[in-house]
Amino acid sequence: MKELIEVIVKALVDFPDQVDIQEVEGEKTTVLELRVAKEDLGKVIGKQGKTARAMRTILNANATKLKKRAVLEIIE
Repeated sequence: MKELIEVIVKALVDFPDQVDIQEVEGEKTTVLELRVAKEDLGKVIGKQGKTARAMRTILNANATKLKKRAVLEIIE
């Protein structure tokens, strides 16, 4: 799941080398903490949060396929 989000985010941002994703696995839920360059934060979130929502939808679809639950947190 981490790799999936990493590919999507790196395609969106201007500074792909500053993309950092930490994966915290719980018993049933996996939390992905996404950090990007300050200048790229708006690109990752998108207008009215549409890009972030789309990434969360893709992440949830992938997690459901693996019979898990995943949460994407965008850290400022």
